[in-house]
Amino acid sequence: MIDGHALGIMTLLPEPSRDCALCPRLNGFISAQRRAQPDWHNAPVPVFSDAAARVRLLIVGLAPGLKGANRTGRPFTGDHAGELLYRMLITHGFAKGVYLARPDDGLALDRAAIINAVRCVPPQNKPTPEEINTCRQFLAPAFTAYPALSVVLTLGAIAHQSTVRALGERVAAHPFTHGGETRIGRLVVLSSYHCSRYNTNTGVLTEQMFNSMFERAAALCAG
Repeated sequence: MIDGHALGIMTLLPEPSRDCALCPRLNGFISAQRRAQPDWHNAPVPVFSDAAARVRLLIVGLAPGLKGANRTGRPFTGDHAGELLYRMLITHGFAKGVYLARPDDGLALDRAAIINAVRCVPPQNKPTPEEINTCRQFLAPAFTAYPALSVVLTLGAIAHQSTVRALGERVAAHPFTHGGETRIGRLVVLSSYHCSRYNTNTGVLTEQMFNSMFERAAALCAG
């Protein structure tokens, strides 16, 4: 089993237990994966973060990928989405090192943190509304845990909507659009299509489009 704590993944936020059973469907799915792949992480995936006092940018994803974060124990590590995300983070100064698609590659975030709206891998990558709502108790603390946080980048509609609700606002007042920008309290919330293989392969999200989101995030964090 891969131990995220031993690999330096910071868990300063309230974390679900390894055997969290708040969502019975997800718990059952993970239990089956443990039997099939006993060497995988197969548990709620913790936050990946720079030191709390340094974090300016928080990235909110949907949920761990089955063969990505669910396998490796680090958000967006080991699947196609991570290849693009970590390349953007390194390019724009939010990560240091080399991304080798494994949690012991030495990559470190710089002024950034990554969290998923749903911490456990869902079947077919589709959490239910109830699971999203239940897991928000582990998402909401992230918005107050980082004293210098100024920008939130949400990846996909579900992550965006859960973020808006976690911040106490109505989704209708802050709708999801790619390239969207809205302010909630002290935070600027940017929204982007998710960097999934499907979105990039079909051209829904191009690397140029994603790069533009990080250019804007970097500019806001520097301000």
